[in-house]
Formats: sequence, structure tokens, C-alpha cells
Amino acid sequence: MKILVMGLPGSGKTYLAERLVPLIKAAWYNADKVRHMANDWDFSDEGRHRQSNRMRTFADFEKSHGRLVVCDFVCPTEATRENFDADIVVWMDTIEEGRYEDTNKLFQSPKKVDFYITEWNEHNHDDVAKMILQWEK
Repeated sequence: MKILVMGLPGSGKTYLAERLVPLIKAAWYNADKVRHMANDWDFSDEGRHRQSNRMRTFADFEKSHGRLVVCDFVCPTEATRENFDADIVVWMDTIEEGRYEDTNKLFQSPKKVDFYITEWNEHNHDDVAKMILQWEK
């Protein structure tokens, strides 16, 4: 199962993912680490699509081997989200604006989410984990 934790930069994606992953025993790919490995810091439309492809490739590999996988990245447009093709979408809608103006301008609110999180707290990861583990059964 592919789980996308998405939202603006600074919304808490990584914070949630690092707490969620051990609870559901999932593989985890963080966008910044993946970009670092690829040495690709291009945030143009083409660069964002390339990043979505990279994240999808890692996630599809894990899923094809029967593992849960969490990918946390901005995934700012409907096109990048459709390309990633998540089974579960967690939207961290915890801030009005991220720290990068170009991302704020192009960010599109998702049309379909499975978990809509509007505040950081100490139980979001537990709540999401319980539901994911129920769905997996």
C-alpha cells in the first residue's frame, strides 16, 4: 500500500511520517533525502514531475514486494498526485503558507484525501496508523 503524506513545506509531513512509519512497519521515503540522493534540486514544473516519478518508482517497488510504504513530499499539483497514484493520501493542512513563494503559488488543494489533518498534535500518527492497519486487513 502506497501512503502519501503531502502538504506545504513546513506543514509537518516529515514529523508525522517519522512517527507513523514504525507503528505500521512501513518503508519510508522522504522527498528531501530522495532529492539529495539524485542531486536534483530543480523545482521547475519538469523537476517536480521528475521528483514525483522518482517517489512513485520507490513506492511501487516497495508495494510490489508486499510492503507498506510512506512517502512524504509536497506533491503540489493534481498532476503530480495523479502521477504518484497513492492508495492513501494524508493531507497536512496545518499552515496557510509554506516557506517558498513559488510552491505557495502553484500548490493546489487535493480533491480527495483519506486523512485531513489541520493541526499538529501528539496523537495524529496513532490515529492514522490505527486506520491504515484496519484497511490493510
